[in-house]
Amino acid sequence: MSMQTQDVMDSRGFVLLSDFVPGVIQEIRYFSTYNFMGERVTGYEEPCAIITEEAARALQNVAAELNVQGYRLKIYDAYRPATAVKHFALWGVDDLDQRMKPFFYPDLEKQELFEKGYIATRSSHSRGSTVDLTLFDMTSGKEVDMGGPFDLFSPISHPDYQGITKEQFQNRMYLQNAMKKAGFEPFSYEWWHFTLKNEPFPQTYFEFPVSSRYLEHK
Repeated sequence: MSMQTQDVMDSRGFVLLSDFVPGVIQEIRYFSTYNFMGERVTGYEEPCAIITEEAARALQNVAAELNVQGYRLKIYDAYRPATAVKHFALWGVDDLDQRMKPFFYPDLEKQELFEKGYIATRSSHSRGSTVDLTLFDMTSGKEVDMGGPFDLFSPISHPDYQGITKEQFQNRMYLQNAMKKAGFEPFSYEWWHFTLKNEPFPQTYFEFPVSSRYLEHK
């Protein structure tokens, strides 16, 4: 039976994804300065993917199936504290800070990122069962070509965007089908974003930091 609510600072039910998917590649963008804000985001104390145990077990199934085909999962983000989402909102009202615009939102103004739904004021990531990911080809040693980079705020990032090559579109669908098979739902704006359909905390937006130490102390 799914739990509905839990204290927002209580990390019980959350795990390190690497404990369940040892071969996972992690590039936690909001811990770094290479993201649409150009700085580390509040709440990211360690570059690790934290996620609910239910979502971790589902991703374990995805990884096992894809590993046979020579792929590994590469994670950009998983659990995202609500404090990080508030940091996004504060960044959104600072009109002078445009340093990452050419790379992540070249054709939009900051306000449009929120108005058009590219950045949410409440994120499913904060409920703990959403993940941003791509495929890594172990043979080539590169990410699979999805026709556009992570966190590009543009119609190009919509999973069904048709202005990319046939191969790039097929790569998106390959990832999407694998994730759907494991019980995840895609997001119409971002080819990399998936939420576990039967998420255990559908009403709770957590605030504890992204830190393996915090999990250990619980």
